[in-house]
Amino acid sequence: MSIHQVLIADSEWNMRKSLRFYLEKQGFYVKEATTGTEALEMLKKYSFDIILLDIILPDMDGWQVCKVVKETVFVPMLILTEQGDTKDKIRGLRIGADDYLTKNIEPEELLARIYSILRRVAITKSMFEKERSLEFPGLIIYPKKREIYIDGILEGFSQKDFDLIVTLAQRREKTFTREELVDSVWGYDFEGENRVVDTHIKKIRQKFQNAGLKYSPIQTVRSIGYRFFKQD
Repeated sequence: MSIHQVLIADSEWNMRKSLRFYLEKQGFYVKEATTGTEALEMLKKYSFDIILLDIILPDMDGWQVCKVVKETVFVPMLILTEQGDTKDKIRGLRIGADDYLTKNIEPEELLARIYSILRRVAITKSMFEKERSLEFPGLIIYPKKREIYIDGILEGFSQKDFDLIVTLAQRREKTFTREELVDSVWGYDFEGENRVVDTHIKKIRQKFQNAGLKYSPIQTVRSIGYRFFKQD
């Protein structure tokens, strides 16, 4: 099991120490912050898997900390506080906390809640990682980074060529007409001929071939247009 890093942001010495003692026995790495400012500074220096955050802090309240965290870093937060009012719970969840518990919770349940959050985050990250790239035999496309690798080598494509490739690759189940591709890549106000798509597809295919790709991933669908497919 991987070791998770926890930040405890709480002004109460006894609470921090009891949480630290229990979590370290369960195999967690733990760091402590006594103020909201200290917690935010630590988030700049270290990478945490989860924050246990009290609402009552001496310099800035936990609501402010929660808001800043959600705007700046990706780390789940579990609010752990004396304030058990339903309105506070709703507020905490609405501003981005992943769970809201009162400090009288049993340690075993707290641990179960922490692991539940970590599992959800792991699933989300896994899905995100899968979406970050479009992978085919010998071909990897990174839409956000605007990069295409063929057999591990970065290849350069023009903006329009890249946008065409991504448009087709992201919806492999769909056959696009030339008009749809023009609208997607050149925009609805494009006044040229839709045969411009054919010219760019020809260039892309030639580029794939010259780079050593052993198949042509862009397929012509007769009387309709084009689709993207992968070699089985």
